[in-house]
Amino acid sequence: MGRKAGLVKFDFLGLKTLTVLEKAVELLAEKGVSVDINNLPLDDEESYELMGRGDTVGVFQLESAGMRDVLRKMKPDKFEDIIALVALYRPGPMDNIPLFIARKKGEEELDYLYDTLQPILQETYGVMIYQEQVMQIAQTLSGYSLGEADLLRRAMGKKIKAEMAAQKTRFVDGAIENGVPKNKAAEIFDQVDSFAGYGFNKSHAAAYALIAYQTAWLKANHPVAFYAASMSLDFERTEQLNIFKQDAAKRDIEVCTPDVNRSEAWFSIEGNQVFYALAAIRNVGSLAMQSLVAERQANGAFKDVFDFARRTAGIGLNKRLLEHLIAAGALDSLEPDRAKLMSGIEMLLGEASITQSEKETQQENLFGEADVSDSATLPQPLAPWTTIDRLTHEFNAIGYFLSGHPLDDYKSLLQRARVASFAELESRVEKEIMVAGAVIKVDERKSKKGNPFAFITLSDATGQFEMTAFSELLNGSRDLLQVGALVVASVSIEREEGDMRLLAQGMRPVDDVVANTEAGLRIFVEKPEACAGLRARLEDVEQPSHKRGGEVSLVVMAPDREVEMRLPSKYAINPRVAGAIKAVPGVLHVEEV
Repeated sequence: MGRKAGLVKFDFLGLKTLTVLEKAVELLAEKGVSVDINNLPLDDEESYELMGRGDTVGVFQLESAGMRDVLRKMKPDKFEDIIALVALYRPGPMDNIPLFIARKKGEEELDYLYDTLQPILQETYGVMIYQEQVMQIAQTLSGYSLGEADLLRRAMGKKIKAEMAAQKTRFVDGAIENGVPKNKAAEIFDQVDSFAGYGFNKSHAAAYALIAYQTAWLKANHPVAFYAASMSLDFERTEQLNIFKQDAAKRDIEVCTPDVNRSEAWFSIEGNQVFYALAAIRNVGSLAMQSLVAERQANGAFKDVFDFARRTAGIGLNKRLLEHLIAAGALDSLEPDRAKLMSGIEMLLGEASITQSEKETQQENLFGEADVSDSATLPQPLAPWTTIDRLTHEFNAIGYFLSGHPLDDYKSLLQRARVASFAELESRVEKEIMVAGAVIKVDERKSKKGNPFAFITLSDATGQFEMTAFSELLNGSRDLLQVGALVVASVSIEREEGDMRLLAQGMRPVDDVVANTEAGLRIFVEKPEACAGLRARLEDVEQPSHKRGGEVSLVVMAPDREVEMRLPSKYAINPRVAGAIKAVPGVLHVEEV
C-alpha cells in the first residue's frame, strides 16, 4: 500500500501578460516616465471607470465579450470586486453573478446566512465564492480546526456520500454546541455543500486579479505604451494586431505604418503614436530588421532608396523582403510612389549586389560611396496603383488593412444603400441587416450530418467580425469568398449574454450593391490630352441597364477660366472606377457627387 510522501506541489504558470507589463514599463522608462508596476495604488478611479465601461480589450482575464458585458453591469469600484469576478466567471459559479451584482447595487437584500458569518461573507455580499470561505464558515460556525476544515473542503469537492454524511453530522453537532439551531445548521451545511464543488481558491484569484488590475491601470493611464507592448508580444498574430489597432483608434491613438527611418524592430512609441514594428511585416525576418535598425542608428537616417539598398545589402536583402517592405509602406518616407518602387526592385537589388560585392572584395566605387544614388532614378511604373491596389498589397504584407480600408471610398455609397458598419450593429434593433466587409478568413467545416458550413471573418473600417454561413449559402457564394474580396452580407443577429452572433442569409459583391446608388463624378482635367485616357476608362465601365446611373462632368482647367461639360451618358460609378480615373495622366482631382 502506497504511503504519502508529504511533498508540496507547486504550479508555475508562464503568463505572457507579465512580459507585456515589463515591456510597457521599459517603453515608458525610455521616455523618462518611471512606473513601479508592483506597487500601484489599488484605488485608481480611471482604472475602475475603464473596467466599468467594459473597455478591456487586451486586459488580462477581462477581455472576452461575456466578461466585458458583466463588467458593464457590475461597475467594479474596489479591488475585491475584481478578485470575485475572476473567481465567479467560470461554468457553475457564473450562475451567481446576477445575484452578486444585484446585492452589490443594493437591488436585493443582503443575506449572510447567520449573524456570526457576516465578517466572512460581507466582502462578497453574502455570496459564497472562495474555498477559504467554506473553511472559515466551518471554523466559525462549527468549531472545526484548520486541518478539519481543509478535509471538509476536499470532501465537498469529491462528493463522496459516506464521507459527506459523516461531515454533515460533525458540522451540525458543532454548530449546535455554538448555539445554532439544528435546522438552521443543516440548512447552512446544504448551502455550503451545493457551492463547495465550484469554489475557487481566493489566493489564486487574487493573484490573477492583481495582474488584471495592473494591465487595466496601464491601459487607463499609459495607453500608448500599453498598445505598443501588447502588439510587440503578439507581433505574429495579425488578427490580434488588427483588434489592438481598432481599439487604439477609439482613443485617437494612431498605429502608424512601418517606416525604415522611424520604426524599430519592435513596436515603439512617440507622443500619441505607436510606430509599427518592422519585424511584424511578413517575410522580412526579425534578425534582418534588427540589423537594419542597427545600421540606421550607427550611420544615420537613410537618404533615399538607393542609399537604403546599399547600406542594407548585408542584411540579406532580397526580392521578397524588399517587396514586402514596399507593400507595407516602410519605404514611403524615401519614395511615396509604391508602384514606382515595385517596378524598380531589380535596380535596387542590383545596387545592393554591387555594394555587397565591393565590400566582400574590399574594393571602392570609383565615384565614392554616395554618388550613385544622386544620378540614379527609378523607372516609371506601367500604371500607378489605385487606393484599392495599395491597400491590397499592404494587406498581403501586413495581414490586415493598416493605413486605411478598401471600404473607405465606399462609405457614402454604402450609407445610401442602407448598409451598416460593424460598429453600428451593437445598437441596431433590426432582426436582419446588411453589413459590408473585406473577406479576411474562411474557416470551412462539416456538420455532424456532413453538411458544409463556414465561419467567415470580415473587416470594415470599424472592426473585425465573424459570421456563420450554412451549406446552401456557402455553396452558392464560394466564388465571392476570396481573401481580400469586398462583399455585402445580409445577416440575422442573435444576441445572448452580451455576445452577438451573425448568421449570413445572403451575399453579393459590394460593387453590385452600390451600382444603383446614382453616384456621379466631377473630373477636374489639367490637360486636354487626358481626354483620351478618360474615354478609354469610361468605355470600360458597364452602362446601367436601366435609366438610373451616375452623371459624369468634366471640369477643364484653362489658364483664364474653368469650363464644365456634362457627358450625355450615365455610368455605373463605383470607387474602383473613380480610382482608375484618378490615375489617368492629366487628371488633377476626382470629386464624388
